[in-house]
Amino acid sequence: MEITRPLLKLLTELGIGSRRKMSSAIRQGKVQVNGIVAEDFSYLVEINSDVVSIEGKQVELRTESKVYLMLNKPEGVLSTTKDTRDRKTVISILPEKYRNLRIYPVGRLDKNSTGLLLLSNDGQLTYQLTHPKYEHEKEYVVLIGMRLKPDDLRKLETGIQLEDGITYPAEVMELSHPFAFCYSIIIHEGRKRQLRRMFDALGYQVYALKRIRIGKLKLGKLEEGRTRELSAYEVEMLLKDIR
Repeated sequence: MEITRPLLKLLTELGIGSRRKMSSAIRQGKVQVNGIVAEDFSYLVEINSDVVSIEGKQVELRTESKVYLMLNKPEGVLSTTKDTRDRKTVISILPEKYRNLRIYPVGRLDKNSTGLLLLSNDGQLTYQLTHPKYEHEKEYVVLIGMRLKPDDLRKLETGIQLEDGITYPAEVMELSHPFAFCYSIIIHEGRKRQLRRMFDALGYQVYALKRIRIGKLKLGKLEEGRTRELSAYEVEMLLKDIR
């Protein structure tokens, strides 16, 4: 019995790249099925008999078991799989048993930020957690050098004009901290360095930025630099949160 999968769905499930990246590869004519350039995202690939290649390199169609990891990313580590300058990446600091798996960061944390980062080979989950239309919550703890002025607090809560558009309203709450002014910030977007740019636009220097929650999934007490697999319940909770 032949097992079939739509081409785009299959490529993302295999963890080769994000849905956007695989869509682009198909549109650019880089994907072939049985030696013929694929033009239809929904083309049904027969897993046991078809040959799929990307830029001439054959793709292993055997689907792998899904892996879902939580990492408490340390400062100075890049949220990428490899770096041409041999800097530390989130893959390089994983336990050895995970390093050769085809897993990818789900979204990003900039080099100087810390906290909750997911890694997975589930392309569909990655797509749904990173696409703006799903608007899932992400909570951060931000340390700055002075208390937010009331007008600036309102700007964060209503939207700030950045070079790539006005931000969605954020939820802001002041927290107690012995050495700095500390705030919980909840946003529903994932623009590059968004929170740092928001505070910079208001004239505040960010001393530390840590993500502590994605949807209902919390970082909890996981130590910095440590990794753990998500439970079946946590994976289901994430999936429910983005449906």
